[in-house]
Amino acid sequence: MIEQRAPGKLYIAGEYAVVDPGQPAVIVAVDRYITVQLSEGSQVGRVRSSAYGRSPLVWVRDDASDRIVLEHQPYDYVFAAITAVEQLRSERSLPPRYYDLDISSELDDVSGRKFGLGSSAAVTVAVVAALDEFYGLGLGEVERFKLALLATIEVAPTASGGDLAASTFGGWIRYASPDRGALRAHRAAHGVSATLSAGQEWAGSGVTRLAHPDALQLLVGWTGSPASTERLVEQVRTSESRTPLQPYPTFVADSRACVDALVEAFARGGAGAPEVLGRARRVLQRLGASSGITIETPQLRDLCDIAERHGAGGKPSGAGGGDCGVVLADADLATEPILREWEANDIRRLSLAPHPASGGVDAF
Repeated sequence: MIEQRAPGKLYIAGEYAVVDPGQPAVIVAVDRYITVQLSEGSQVGRVRSSAYGRSPLVWVRDDASDRIVLEHQPYDYVFAAITAVEQLRSERSLPPRYYDLDISSELDDVSGRKFGLGSSAAVTVAVVAALDEFYGLGLGEVERFKLALLATIEVAPTASGGDLAASTFGGWIRYASPDRGALRAHRAAHGVSATLSAGQEWAGSGVTRLAHPDALQLLVGWTGSPASTERLVEQVRTSESRTPLQPYPTFVADSRACVDALVEAFARGGAGAPEVLGRARRVLQRLGASSGITIETPQLRDLCDIAERHGAGGKPSGAGGGDCGVVLADADLATEPILREWEANDIRRLSLAPHPASGGVDAF
């Protein structure tokens, strides 16, 4: 039995802009997990997950092409990850094997509603890690991240990969995205192995480890309303063709300035970070007003306003439109008044802490 788990994540700053190649975001991995258990199979493979109902999904191999074949062909992140690893395995001339995957999640509530903590990314990272161990591929963390991203962009071509980076490397990170269109084209032309080691296609991207900000407290509130990141990002991108109140390049520049200021604050142990978070919230508000997209819902507005009234900084996490909001507060600030007001406004606190960092990277 092989077991691998990957943490969820929260975006702190840089949402939407990070979709553009080279643009940065600050993200933190959190201590709730997707767990994948892998066991040797025979004649068929199975994937068990609550996302697929009570019965497992059964897959076989096409004898002629070695391709994974599913009876109902649900093209999601799990099977995109399987396909990417299997392609790498084939390129390395390793013999194919069958295996069963059992997937469990702490990234949703008892009714199955997702918290917005990056479950798709976490399951992709965990599946890649489990299959890496199973086949003895010997991938390093950077290679696992890259392989997870190659899998993900086959399902969601605009995905930045920031959530994958957080789930792979843990801790607090600054992340900048590669050109995913160039990566897809390179994989189609040259295969997975060559794309993992490509240079130009990964240029401008990378992960920088940020020190844990000891002078800060992190609070997370959940609004109970799910949101679709892909849909919201696409709506914002579509709105660029209209005449906005604020040009999109202005938003990108403002977002980058907030990320840079937050990184500088973290270098000081977190001093000044709540104020920077407030600035990042205003940047998202202007993007929402300009694009006509509801990024800050009424409950997210309440979550952030309550935090600001009590001397902290708050903003939506990720694409907004529901899901979670994040608050950064000075370490000596009493947070009980914030939590009481959240409860009165049907905002649920999620008891989360940063997942520990696992090594350091400064580039791809």
